[in-house]
Amino acid sequence: MISSRRLILQPLTHDQLIKYIKNDDSLEAELQLKPTKKIITPELREALEETILPNVADTGKNHLFSTLWTIILKDERQMVGDLCFVGEPDEEGEIEIGYGTYQDFRGNGYMTEAVACVLEWAKKQPDVKSIFAETAKDNPASFAILIKNHFKKIGETKHLFYWKLVFN
Repeated sequence: MISSRRLILQPLTHDQLIKYIKNDDSLEAELQLKPTKKIITPELREALEETILPNVADTGKNHLFSTLWTIILKDERQMVGDLCFVGEPDEEGEIEIGYGTYQDFRGNGYMTEAVACVLEWAKKQPDVKSIFAETAKDNPASFAILIKNHFKKIGETKHLFYWKLVFN
């Protein structure tokens, strides 16, 4: 668990991920949170079922680099979004980050704060040297989060920007 002034970032266990996918408020009940309206996109469901759950179940892997971290607003005791790493550091020490804020909580700076928290955590991990992210070009709110957290744009395609933050 990681916390900041307003947020708690809670890495989910395998059983908690299953409750998350059910989206029936059972996860919120377990974590003693208020129910949250969240939409699990087909892409997220596929990532959870085909990649995240199997990786978290693999005891040979550090599940903190594979699981979904739920972002909890402390005062309201409510989930406001999620973030994850896309696996353990590669041979160069790079990890990839992905994130999303639930619709009702956008525009409050929660994800900027959450990414800052997880960056501080990542800096302390011995095998992590840099963090990669990609954002859709038509999602300025998403890349504003990276800019505020000192990521540099390193490339682009027709639809995506690529970002990197190197730790010194």
